[in-house]
Amino acid sequence: MAGTAATMRASSGFNGARQMERHISEPDWRLLRQLKEVALERFCRRVLDNVAGLTGGGGGRSNHDRYLALFDLVKKQDDELAVTFDDLRRSTAFLRIAAMRYRGLLTDEEFARFSAETRDVIQLMLGGPGG
Repeated sequence: MAGTAATMRASSGFNGARQMERHISEPDWRLLRQLKEVALERFCRRVLDNVAGLTGGGGGRSNHDRYLALFDLVKKQDDELAVTFDDLRRSTAFLRIAAMRYRGLLTDEEFARFSAETRDVIQLMLGGPGG
């Protein structure tokens, strides 16, 4: 399934294995549940903006070519949506935060609301100090 740590490492290039060593704190868990909705809206807005770009105007492409491009985009984005948002549990929380951060779905201000420990874990998972 797309939500596994192995898939996450393969699809986004970060080390999800480290998240298994720690558990998310209660305040960070509550914050994640709030920010998930915001991040999901951002993700969907991006997809819809891309869809509008593919389907509008035509650019000399046939309707069939535009349909195929739309189908490919939606399939790819659906896979990313699953890796980023599906199976939200305490045991997958660090993976989900890292996926949201990797895809630019959390602002710096939102990310800063997590505890220093959680930010450190995410930064390690993403392979750098900037998270």
